[in-house]
Amino acid sequence: MKALLSSKPVLWFLFLFNAVVAAVAPFVVDGTQGVMTAVGMGVVSAGAGVSLVRERGAAR
Repeated sequence: MKALLSSKPVLWFLFLFNAVVAAVAPFVVDGTQGVMTAVGMGVVSAGAGVSLVRERGAAR
């Protein structure tokens, strides 16, 4: 499972999908639930982005 989650296509999907959901969630879902959804998805997106940057730096 770790090999699947750390593959580049999966990381790009997690980064982009969660970033879009984080940006849209406060406008679609009202109140605290929308804000918390945005925060949670933003954290996942940031984690995937950091993994992509680390992997890029290690490849050089």
